[in-house]
Amino acid sequence: DADIFIGVTDFGKRIESQWRGNTLKDIYAIDVNTGDKKLVKENLYGQVYPSSTGKYIMWYDRKARHYFAWDARPDGSVGRGTTTRNITAKIKVPLWNEEFDSPDEPNNYGVMGWHEGDSAVYVYDKFDVWAIDMKNEKNVRNVTVAGRGLKDVCRQIRVNQDERFITNKQLLYYSCQNQLSKEYSVRIGSVSDKLPLLFTITGGNFSYAMFTKAKESKQLIYTRENFELAPDIFVNDDDEFGNIGSLEGRRRAVHEIKLSSINPQQSNYLWGTVELFKWKAYNGKEATGLVYKPENFNPKKKYPTIVYFYEKLSDNLYDYKEPAPIRSAINVPFFVSRGYIIFMPDILYTTGHPGKNAYDYIVSGARALVKKGWADSTNLGLQGHSWGGYQAAQVATMTKLFKAVWAGAPVANMTSAYGGIRWESGVARQFQYEKTQSRIGGTLWEKLPLYLENSPLFHLNKVTAPMVMMANDADGAVPWYQGIEMFTALRRLGKKVWMFNYNGQGHGLTQRQDMRDYQIRMQQFFDWILKGEKPAKWITEGVPAVKKGKEWGLEIVD
Repeated sequence: DADIFIGVTDFGKRIESQWRGNTLKDIYAIDVNTGDKKLVKENLYGQVYPSSTGKYIMWYDRKARHYFAWDARPDGSVGRGTTTRNITAKIKVPLWNEEFDSPDEPNNYGVMGWHEGDSAVYVYDKFDVWAIDMKNEKNVRNVTVAGRGLKDVCRQIRVNQDERFITNKQLLYYSCQNQLSKEYSVRIGSVSDKLPLLFTITGGNFSYAMFTKAKESKQLIYTRENFELAPDIFVNDDDEFGNIGSLEGRRRAVHEIKLSSINPQQSNYLWGTVELFKWKAYNGKEATGLVYKPENFNPKKKYPTIVYFYEKLSDNLYDYKEPAPIRSAINVPFFVSRGYIIFMPDILYTTGHPGKNAYDYIVSGARALVKKGWADSTNLGLQGHSWGGYQAAQVATMTKLFKAVWAGAPVANMTSAYGGIRWESGVARQFQYEKTQSRIGGTLWEKLPLYLENSPLFHLNKVTAPMVMMANDADGAVPWYQGIEMFTALRRLGKKVWMFNYNGQGHGLTQRQDMRDYQIRMQQFFDWILKGEKPAKWITEGVPAVKKGKEWGLEIVD
């Protein structure tokens, strides 16, 4: 409802998006009463955040790594006399992603919201929330105080979706996850209090979601879950949260009541457990991962082990996983309940060497697990999809450690993929290799040796493990001809390889019958190689294309 509108345009700047993955933007302030406009920021690489009343135009500049604000004139017009200020110069901790590991300018952690009347804005660093006085940008303060010291990443829980701004009297709710233990706590506080995180409502070995606040009290309803317990609904039964001003109140955990039992049938089935696992990677850095173990785990036994990965997954330590047919990733509770160990290592990246980075963490982690005595070194498998599928194929060319490999939607050849498009969106793929996930850090002509180093196709003669891949003909992210390149090369080299093409399916499966089929075949493949069970007909004989949909090949061969 303000008199100043924001105009954002990338007109004349769009071609470079094919190698940038985005466009630079020109930001205008537009007076809706007069039609006057003023160029506020040219060639912005970042995000724009309008204030709640429209008084300020704020943006984060990824190159400068700071927030800036444009002020209208006192009379609200966009003419001369307006100013642009760096409003975060006094904040000495990074407001950009401290763990950003792509060859580009880091993104920011984001904005929590604006204070009533646009008197302040609240921005996140990695751990905490900072309040910035919009009349005096030198007046900044840490609102959550303890996050960085405790290694707790604190983010606001929006319990009122209609909220447009934050007030002094308002209670704020935060979800905080500790970066070392991965434990969650849910806390409340006020932006006007010197120690704003007043109470731990609940915490421990659970994750929380779907918070809803009662209109007439301070009670919350939310879901609570972990790997062993499905997400049930809870309510805190302490309406007032004690005496807000008391130290005793600050330390007190609030009692909660369970309102639902959504999955009682799980008790009839074998399940499993999950724990953090730490080791030293081949690059010398401490590494973190998740280890899922079968129920009734016996440390004196040796278990077949499947390694699944996708960048970093350890923050999901307390997530529940349904034993449902899968879209692409491994069905953790299904395999764990059948006597497998599932290992998920976090991977840290450097520019130009994503294949080596994957090797450093995946192989070192698998070997560290084997040293525990209960992961069977002779029965290790790899499973990944998309970026994980590419890395599964790449690692398969770099080690003989793994006995079976399953790669969903892999890029086999970065040189041919570089010049293609993402078929669903039509976006050129060059930016992926220069700036984002593939992390090569330069053009095909500047960094050709790195494109060759990181393309499985050029090293497939070193593959020793049987490999299954999925490449669907309607994949809008990774063109299925990438799968064809790898399949035909492995066949030419005399390697054991199978390729699935679910007609009309995209990057991940969405039709339940296809997900179920994929799940069954994954089970049969890993059981055959890692457990020594009899193979299915599709493994030994294949299913010719002309018989597809008529014969399934799922029957076990005697």
